[in-house]
Amino acid sequence: MAIAFTFPGQGSQAVGMGKELADAFPEARRVFEEVDDALGEKLSKLIWEGPEETLTLTANAQPALMAVSMAAFRALEARGLSLKDKVSYVAGHSLGEYSALAAAGFVSVADAARLLRIRGDAMQAAVPAGQGAMAAIIGLEQADVDAACAEAAQGSVCQIANDNGGGQLVISGEKAAVERAAKLCTEKGAKRALMLQVSAPFHSALMAPAAEKMREALAGVKKHAPIVPVVANVSVQPITDPEEIAARLVEQVTGRVRWRETVEWFGNNGVTTLYEVGAGKVLSGLARRINKDIATVAVNNPADVDAAIASLV
Repeated sequence: MAIAFTFPGQGSQAVGMGKELADAFPEARRVFEEVDDALGEKLSKLIWEGPEETLTLTANAQPALMAVSMAAFRALEARGLSLKDKVSYVAGHSLGEYSALAAAGFVSVADAARLLRIRGDAMQAAVPAGQGAMAAIIGLEQADVDAACAEAAQGSVCQIANDNGGGQLVISGEKAAVERAAKLCTEKGAKRALMLQVSAPFHSALMAPAAEKMREALAGVKKHAPIVPVVANVSVQPITDPEEIAARLVEQVTGRVRWRETVEWFGNNGVTTLYEVGAGKVLSGLARRINKDIATVAVNNPADVDAAIASLV
């Protein structure tokens, strides 16, 4: 009867997210103030008022989503949640891994915000605009998608970036190669192969310059062993050693987000309920498609906090 907390990634952002939490809980409001102070700007204003196109920029969306996740988490703590006593594991989807680690005490909220701003900027700068691309492949087996990427690469980078589960895979790499792979996936029987409106080819080998920047950035922050293990995106293993966590975060920049396997790992290791802490309900939807036996609870507003506490404390 174990519980895991999961934290959403990019794509879950929406203007106004977290405002109700900040209004209802002083602890949640303080998170937004910490993030504003850490970045030296009013990111909270952008989160709550937009414009959406500015919030969606990678360098903004990443710390913004972490702020909302941590606001929800601090609200839960304020109502009596003890992570150590109630939660067996934490995990996050891509940038959400930083939220998970901040919740577990690996880094401070301020350092998580600064790291995610560096990460967002570095990922954006790693590949000139227009040279990279990503595509969502729906309804095709992973082996077939891998084969399509290998065939389409022709000396370029093209690889699976996200295995989200429920028949959804995302490929990433050089634009022409991704377009070739998407066409091949359609020919192999994919239900859909949709080019995504993204600003860079995330989680591909093209992100190597960003990975190096994150290695330097992570070396410069104070790290602690997390209170509960984090199940890392790239290894799908629970880890608590601070240096190993940092190494996996560096690998994650160029590596595959293995979310389907993460949810499967939870199911195979006694986790019966996943709490999605932060904006949206994307991870809850994915989890239901991956393992119908795992219950999901989304926590992103004051009513959700009350309901979650009733079931947790």
